[in-house]
Amino acid sequence: MNTTNIEKEQAHWLLAKLGKRVLRPGGKQLTLKIIKSLQISKNDNILEFAPGMGATASLLLSYHPKSYTAVEANESAAKNLQKKFNGKNSHIIIGNAAQSHIKDESIDKILGEAMLTMQANHRKSEVIQEAYRILREGGLYAIHELCLEPENISEETKEDIQKNLAITMHVNARPLTIIEWENLFKNEGFSIKEVFFSPMRLLELKRVIADEGIFRSIRIAVNILIHQKARRRLMEIRHLFRKYQSHLNAISIVVEKI
Repeated sequence: MNTTNIEKEQAHWLLAKLGKRVLRPGGKQLTLKIIKSLQISKNDNILEFAPGMGATASLLLSYHPKSYTAVEANESAAKNLQKKFNGKNSHIIIGNAAQSHIKDESIDKILGEAMLTMQANHRKSEVIQEAYRILREGGLYAIHELCLEPENISEETKEDIQKNLAITMHVNARPLTIIEWENLFKNEGFSIKEVFFSPMRLLELKRVIADEGIFRSIRIAVNILIHQKARRRLMEIRHLFRKYQSHLNAISIVVEKI
């Protein structure tokens, strides 16, 4: 494991270095639930925004869609994905999800996980607009993100959560309330189809084992024990999640282009 600049590493890439493959706030079970809701068929052209380590890509490709395209901004991650998935029906694009350069109305299903939360609100809207542009009429777009609770959470608490997420995780996370998430899609012409929730327990032992399996979980635990700086940062992140556990949740929304 490369520990260079580990103290400045963004939280999701730190976890990936430790061996964690499932980096979604609601875990693998929520991902499986929204993939099922997408009802992927062999006639679908599907797109994934920000596939990261490729754990969800493998699940999507197991449905043998007509084509799979990924748009990944991180060049290193994209090149790794190209080695794993590039082929006759798979294509990895290194670029910005808001400017995919994909043909209008050429995609049937889109999935994006743990990426809109990391964008400012106007950037969230730009990605959603891009999804609308490239989806066919009746096409589905599913997200898996962080949400804030309760709905009437104070602006002071919201700002406090955002500030501490940025400081500890080294990402400018901007989670929204349920209504705020839904309104983002409605404002861009989408219809809300389904909404799912899951507790945000990304770093709790039970969730790690459920997501990674027992053997990989042991490997992750060994890496944490060996690398002191990584362990210190991981404990800080877990403490932050526990501090705000009454306000942070995982949300998945499936919307339809109408």
